[in-house]
Order: sequence, then C-alpha cells, then structure tokens
Amino acid sequence: MTLQQRTFVWIGVIVFFIAGLVLLRGILLPFVVGMGVAYLLDPLCDWLEDHKFSRTWATLIIILVFFILIVLAFALLIPLLINQVTEFAEKVPGYIGVLEAKATPLVMALLSHIDNGGANGFKDIVGPYVGDAAKVAVKFFLNLLSGVEAAFNVISILAVTPVVAFYLLRDWDQIIKCIDRYLPISHRETIREQVFLVDQTLSGFVRGQFLVCLLLGIYYATGLSVIGLDFGLIVGLGTGLISFVPYFGMLAGVVVGLGLAIVQFDAYGPILAVAAVFAVGQVVEGNFITPKLVGERVGLHAVWIVFALMAGGALFGFLGVLLAVPVAAVIGVMVRFALQRYMCSALYLTGQKDRRDGIDGGSTS
Repeated sequence: MTLQQRTFVWIGVIVFFIAGLVLLRGILLPFVVGMGVAYLLDPLCDWLEDHKFSRTWATLIIILVFFILIVLAFALLIPLLINQVTEFAEKVPGYIGVLEAKATPLVMALLSHIDNGGANGFKDIVGPYVGDAAKVAVKFFLNLLSGVEAAFNVISILAVTPVVAFYLLRDWDQIIKCIDRYLPISHRETIREQVFLVDQTLSGFVRGQFLVCLLLGIYYATGLSVIGLDFGLIVGLGTGLISFVPYFGMLAGVVVGLGLAIVQFDAYGPILAVAAVFAVGQVVEGNFITPKLVGERVGLHAVWIVFALMAGGALFGFLGVLLAVPVAAVIGVMVRFALQRYMCSALYLTGQKDRRDGIDGGSTS
C-alpha cells in the first residue's frame, strides 16, 4: 500500500469516526461515560488482581463500590442543591437591589471627584437597566434549574452505564490485546509508543484532575458553609466541579462567592474570610494538590484545554465536553510526533545542509 493510499485510509477512518459521533450522539452518552469510568478505575482493578482477586471479582467489587458512592452522593446532595438553586433564583432580584444600594454611593462619590454631574449621569444611565438585569439574572438561574432537571432525565439513561462500565472494565486487558494484534506490524512499535504517551497524558490529567476537583469541592463547600455564606454549599461544590477548566473555575467561584458575601454581610470580616478561603484554596491547589495528583507536565496546555472544551461543547454538547480532553490529548501527541518527524526530515534539514555545503565549498576553494 502506497503512502497516498494509507493517507486516504486514515482520512476515511477519521471521517467515519466523526460521522458516527454526529449520527449516534443521542445514544452514545452512557457508553462514553461507561468507557470513562472503566478507564478511571482500571488501575484499582489491576491492583486487586495483583492481590489475588480474579478480574471478574475485582471488577464487580470496584463497580459496586463506585456506583454505590455515586448514588449516595446524589441521594444526599441533589435535593439540597435543588432547594438552594431554587431559593437562589428567587433571591436574585433582592440581591441585585442590595448590591445597587451598596455600590451606587461608592461610585457616585468617586464620580463626584471627577465631575460634579457625573453622579447624576451615572444614576440616569444605570438606573433603567437595574430592573432588566434582575430579570435577566432570574431567567438565567431558572434556565440553570431546568438544566438540573434535565440532568435528572439523563440519569434514567445512565442506567446503562454500570453495565457498560462493568463489561469494559472486566475485559479491558483483552480489548487492549485485541486492538494491539490488529496494528500494522511495520508501525506497531511507533503506534504503541504514541498510545503510551496519550495514556500518560490522560492518566495524569483525567484521573488526577478528578481527585483535584473532588478535594477542592469539599474544601470550598465546607469553608464557605462554616463562614455562614448563603448558598455556600452550592457555590463551593460548583467551584470545585468546574475547576477542571483552568482558571475559569476558580475565577467564577471567587466572583460569585465575593458577590454573595458583599450582599449578605455588612462587616468586612466575613467578606475577607470568604476571600481567604478562595486564596488559601488556590495556593494549596497550585503548589501542592495539582503538582502531586496531576503532575506539572501532562502535555496539555491550559489554553488548549479551554479551547477543546468549548469546541467539544459547541459541536456535540455534553458528549463533546466528555470527549474533549481525550481528543485533545490524542491531537497533542500526534502534533508533537509530526513535529519530531518534520525536524528529522529533509524538508527541515535542507537549508542547514545547503549552508554547510556552501561553507565546505568555500573553505576548499
């Protein structure tokens, strides 16, 4: 098979894969989640196998424990979260009014030093939009609530996930061996090396980031609730949950948390305490948790992760978000491999070779 034929074959495989995602995205969610669960739990299953458990029993134990913990978490937290989201949506107009009452004098005092008519102008400009802002905020949180309700509908679909995860996890090693057997013999070692790099990247990011988000969610929810911040549980868990998006998760949590603190508290102490919770969490996460659990070099730049998540969500919705990081890891490894090959090729080395030939020719003359 010529190089051109191989290129067409790989292009056909990629096109077939994308077409399958587009056509079957309505039913792929439980299978993708099940595959992610199997990949996430495979090291635990291997560990139990090393301790004299059969693969089937190790898989059964791990799957049961994992999904029992998930069900307990949903049963305990979801009703509380729904109540907090509903109450939050109802209180948003009042929060906006309080925030306006606290912020307007400060802004007017600032503008008075710049222009005597600035305060009145500011009030005339901002005032008519306050009511509209409240309506938009209420509508946003009602949409958020409807999204949460839609998530419950998805739970019925996820009944398939435990079955998929069990069989994939039980047969994981056999599946890998089967795929390995069908690799082209002449390129088998190269493909194995690149797949190993992809697995290294994913295991460093996905498994590590899962633990980072879990620990941050527990820390923020506990810290904000102890301070007495309204809706501290949902703000803390939400901040931890979206911390897998670099910088955005922490920034969103700080903005929402401090905004609620400014509205709720009149004293500076609790507001500073909320800021301290986020500051300590960011310092600990950046200097200890993430380097320990994720690693400092997973091969995925923060900007690339954000782009992949946004692109995946725009193209395939929640399914695209789930597939974004694995696809980004594969593309990253392939690009680095292609660049390595390019820098070893005649296309890259031609100019250097011509310069050397010119130097050698000049010295001999």
